[in-house]
Amino acid sequence: MSVFSHLEFDHHEQVAFCHDKKTGLKAIIAVHNTYRGPALGGCRMWPYADEDEALNDALRLSRGMTYKSALANLPLGGGKAVIIGNPRQDKTPELLRALGEFIQKLAGRYVTAEDSGTSVADMKIIGECTEYVSGVAEGTESGGDPSPATAYGTFVGLKAAVKHRLGKDDLSGIKVAIQGVGNVGYHLAGHLKSAGAELFVCDIHAEHVERVVNEYGATAVAPEEIYGLEVDVFAPCAMGAILNDTTLPQLSASVIAGAANNQLATPEHGERLHEMEILYTPDYVINAGGIIDIHYQRSNGSHEDSMRHVESIGETLSEIFTRSSEQNRATHVIADELAEERFQ
Repeated sequence: MSVFSHLEFDHHEQVAFCHDKKTGLKAIIAVHNTYRGPALGGCRMWPYADEDEALNDALRLSRGMTYKSALANLPLGGGKAVIIGNPRQDKTPELLRALGEFIQKLAGRYVTAEDSGTSVADMKIIGECTEYVSGVAEGTESGGDPSPATAYGTFVGLKAAVKHRLGKDDLSGIKVAIQGVGNVGYHLAGHLKSAGAELFVCDIHAEHVERVVNEYGATAVAPEEIYGLEVDVFAPCAMGAILNDTTLPQLSASVIAGAANNQLATPEHGERLHEMEILYTPDYVINAGGIIDIHYQRSNGSHEDSMRHVESIGETLSEIFTRSSEQNRATHVIADELAEERFQ
């Protein structure tokens, strides 16, 4: 497996392959950039088809964390850990401790936190073997879980996008299709419902859909139908690379604003969305609420200060949208340039 010639390799500072025979751990830790500070990023556990798919995810996600922290004005770099395995079947305390030992060996260059397939409880287990773990603060508003802050930041960003593209100051009557209603998608649905939006949801786990339908009156749709719904906003909150050659022709939404990482399969798909006059909200900008919350947990900041910082996501996006309109350039290009000014 070649790393340096990999399509997603972007001058990453370090890529560590971690294997523990006793526990069956197979993981990859990617450190993209530490110019602004230690590379903080979540630990994802997923049943990847093969090692190359896992490496692809680690490289893309770690790069996204660098850009995310830079645009959120945080003293952090970008990193990511991915564990190859089914979190519902293969996860054990011993496997998590083994990962913690590998993280400790990196001596603070990488700091982990929860992500898809892991939880605050998992981070506490990892933390038994390393000091470089975040999002486990006791007594915080969310109990250490950054997903409510991620959801709130996504809600703030979605409102900014609707105002820019649709000219509406509120979300009453706005139709939103949410792809994925796990931790972040569930909290986002709650904010949207309170704001008067009409919700359409899908998820690969039926119990997640049932919860949002029962609590927020959402309409359940099949996963393959979510792209083509006649809605105002499409909110991807599951896995990445879902904006691709297959899905773009199906879209009818005017705005894409969701919490999923790496939504664009390639940068060219961002250009195509711009040509289609669909307002794409750069994912690493809108979903920065979680990393902001974790930063304030690490620095013992207040919940109130953290939420004020999260609300600045709307202002950052408004600037990106305005520049995009004035320069007739895609939003993801504008966002990348702003971030690169801060970390290079």
